Amino acid sequence: MSKKVIIIGGGIIGLCSAYYLQKEGHQVTIIDQSNMDAGASYVNAGYLSPSHIVPLSAPGVMKKGLKWMFNPASPLYIKPRLDADFIKWTMAFNKSCNANHVKRAIPAIKDLSLMSQDLYDDIKRDENFTFHYEKKGLLMLCQTDKLLEEEIETANLANREGLEAREINLEELKILEPYVKLNVKGATYYKGDSHTTPHEFMTEMKAHLKSKGVQFFSNEKVEDLEVKNGMITSIKTKHQTLKADEFVLAAGSWSHMLSKKLGLKLLLQAGKGYRINSATATGIQVPAILCEAKAAVTPMNGFTRFAGTMEIAGINHNINKVRVEAIANAVTRYYPEIKLSEDEKNDAACGLRPVTPDGLPYIGKSSKCKNLTIAAGHAMMGWSMGTGTGKLVSEIILDKKTSMEMNMFDPDRKF
Repeated sequence: MSKKVIIIGGGIIGLCSAYYLQKEGHQVTIIDQSNMDAGASYVNAGYLSPSHIVPLSAPGVMKKGLKWMFNPASPLYIKPRLDADFIKWTMAFNKSCNANHVKRAIPAIKDLSLMSQDLYDDIKRDENFTFHYEKKGLLMLCQTDKLLEEEIETANLANREGLEAREINLEELKILEPYVKLNVKGATYYKGDSHTTPHEFMTEMKAHLKSKGVQFFSNEKVEDLEVKNGMITSIKTKHQTLKADEFVLAAGSWSHMLSKKLGLKLLLQAGKGYRINSATATGIQVPAILCEAKAAVTPMNGFTRFAGTMEIAGINHNINKVRVEAIANAVTRYYPEIKLSEDEKNDAACGLRPVTPDGLPYIGKSSKCKNLTIAAGHAMMGWSMGTGTGKLVSEIILDKKTSMEMNMFDPDRKF
């Protein structure tokens, strides 16, 4: 039976949810407070990364966060502030930073990432999309013996999980990257990772959805929800009231604000990331993580993207020049012959990634509302998990057996 579905949020998760819902014959509307051409879905590193199996809340991360708290150029910056939601999130994040949680989270992260990668393949083939998409793997570049040892351990862990990962020596690295000089001690290599140019996929997907009858309302903020008998009956914006049978909350870092209106207190913080694009030929062939700097490098279609940092400092789009400079300096440390220009740094953009305390997204229905499906909190993995999350949302709304076990993503889970 066809349903009317309203999706709040027009980022990668919202679009992919709409894609699978309209394929099932539902009447879909997407509403977003932005112009739907900027933000985390457009400025990310473009990775489809089964390699990223360890959640953000891993042992030692909180300790590093506290150490880096007063360093505005640090890879992870948590700005202390007297805010009840932030304090609750911080306490829950600290509680999640343990080996047992990591062990339980890894299979869920891996399965959703692998499923999503396969679905990107399916979408490109089935819809004749032309977005840039390459399968060159991912390098983890290390400048210190300590980080190299840690990355080798992680690669061994990934191998045990069935992913193809290994340490490579400098001679092998030179074969993968013949056109750039590298200042590193060693690297690990994940063969199964892929990369894309995000805005190309987003542009094609929006055009496709419109051609299939999906309705879009941009620059329209949802201001209130009308709820009756544990169900949303309509949403209100400044300009209109919209009714539907089912609703999807995929509003990224803003999701927790709307969830409060239902008495559902999603613990969620915005983690700001930055990107610098360079149209100058860099010679870089393979995507890489600069491990000590926690920066990402992606050869995209016509340019190279350098991205990084996790700045948990509330919802804002202010560009912190110190953090942009930190990414640029990291690039030159690892690639000594590459120096980003002032114009490139001045053109830096940012996006807000929704971060849960345990590094796992919220996907599913809450007991607080029968006709709301939540799909938010993917942190740095939104692009990697976007298609899989969209398919799961469709299956949940159709009351189908889901493609994977969902317990780890329960929006009502306790921290």
